[in-house]
Amino acid sequence: MKKLNIKSLAIASILLVGMSSCSDFLNRPAEDTYTTDGFYQTDAQCFQGVNALYNSPWYDFQRGFIKIGDVLSGNVYYSTDNAYQSFVLKSSDSDLKNASASLWSVNAYCNTIIENINMKSGPAVTETTKNTVKGEALTWKAMAYFYLVRCFGAIPIIHSNSEIIASSQSNSVYKNKIEDVYTYIVKDLEKAIELLPASNLPGRIDKYSAYGLLSKVYLTKAGYGQSGTRNAEDLANAAKYAKLVIEESGRTLMPVYSDIFRLKNNGTQSFVGEDLISWQWTIGSQWTCQNSEQSDLALAGFSEFADTWGTWVGLTIDLEDAFGEDASSLTRNNSDARRKATMMMQGDHYDYFWTDKGGFDYDWSKPTSSDGKLTVTYGSGTGSNCVKNIVGDNADHLAGIGVGMDRMATALSTHLLRLADVYLIYAEAVLGNNASTSDAGALSAFNAVRGRSVSNYTPKTSITFDDIFNERRLELACEGDFWYDFVRLSYYKPDDARARLVAQNRGYWNGLEGYYKGTADKSTVTKTVVNISAGNVFFSIPFPDTDQSANPNLSKDPVSFDFSTISF
Repeated sequence: MKKLNIKSLAIASILLVGMSSCSDFLNRPAEDTYTTDGFYQTDAQCFQGVNALYNSPWYDFQRGFIKIGDVLSGNVYYSTDNAYQSFVLKSSDSDLKNASASLWSVNAYCNTIIENINMKSGPAVTETTKNTVKGEALTWKAMAYFYLVRCFGAIPIIHSNSEIIASSQSNSVYKNKIEDVYTYIVKDLEKAIELLPASNLPGRIDKYSAYGLLSKVYLTKAGYGQSGTRNAEDLANAAKYAKLVIEESGRTLMPVYSDIFRLKNNGTQSFVGEDLISWQWTIGSQWTCQNSEQSDLALAGFSEFADTWGTWVGLTIDLEDAFGEDASSLTRNNSDARRKATMMMQGDHYDYFWTDKGGFDYDWSKPTSSDGKLTVTYGSGTGSNCVKNIVGDNADHLAGIGVGMDRMATALSTHLLRLADVYLIYAEAVLGNNASTSDAGALSAFNAVRGRSVSNYTPKTSITFDDIFNERRLELACEGDFWYDFVRLSYYKPDDARARLVAQNRGYWNGLEGYYKGTADKSTVTKTVVNISAGNVFFSIPFPDTDQSANPNLSKDPVSFDFSTISF
């Protein structure tokens, strides 16, 4: 993890193309490093140039991805003294700094790739390739800004890193207004849609990826600056673009929910499923090209590499309640398949973990091991542990893609935008400012998502905002997304967003281990609750202190962005 300001990120991205094994997941590049003046001479080299955007610059955002998206929002339990869990997050937080640096790194990569394609691509490069590569970079840039504005609020718009450096303004730029940042994101995506093909190679961004992201952006910006209701034009746009994805992208919901998160169904494999935008990780010689989430989230002892320390990271009691679960009961509620695919609980068996050992049994009463090689440690205060973002042991990784894992390194894709998300975006956009809707399209989208996972499901004939908000939580839990649902709601109903957070049960159980091992009575299991006062609930995360120290202007009021100074 590094501390880098905007200037250093820009310089690094301009000087190096970074043709390393990090790009192996698509169009395997050569192992050498090239200067930009001699590169971008063929279609293959242009695609190699953009490959890194699918993993490496995002690496340091992985921890913030979960801590902001799911710990801060009340889905993941990270112990009671955690800053994200307890709403005492400060600008000095190291994971916050790394998340910010990573997102700005993505922006610098994107800007540099677009400039290099425009200025240095050779005569043999086709216009189709130029357009596709620039469209991918523009979509990734829009995604980075979408995270930045929802995390930090007003931020600088850095359209060209090289121009900022040349003008010696790297440490003097001002933040731009939130509404301007959203306008910039929309412009990036509109240009990307113009350039991208309707279909691309597996795992790569295409036109419908950009449409899907644009629908989510419009749904979010619809509430900004509003009070009580949302902008009708933005809602209409959100519905329009979501509908294009649903009807024209060719993507379908995967029949079995848990299959979405299995390595064999990575976006780079033959079956893309419902993936629209995802980080495509790989196992290579260069650090930062891999998925390291398993180390933070999996039970200690879960792999052969002594690289998992997530024993005390669980799912909150509040999320368990949302799934109709109770950790103080030994009887599981499996009416919603997403529960087991999201959280391990006492008595659960997983045939896709530890496949070489007959599967994995989540059982606190004894160490889990069939051959003495792996022994897990239990201890989550909520009686559950994470399932998503986890591969299993080395045999599971080999079975998935034919390549083993490494220490703190798997190749499991991280979903940022799925078709199910777009279905629910469409339902919410059609609902709009109404109390409920019986619109056939909205119902079809909502019922498709819920019906996939809920046994004996009776399709709804009318849905409300609460139906959709709660469904999004269950569908996308532990996918780094739930906090941004609160941000979207806070734009136009801040008291409602705050009330939902304050009402959550972010506590833990006492005595679970003894109860599960049969040495303590169930009556000794008690529940405690973290008290969140309304004054401590915030919807704009503090700007990292390192950035503010390097650039005092970031502490000042945001200014309007002059769009006449740039082109797309």
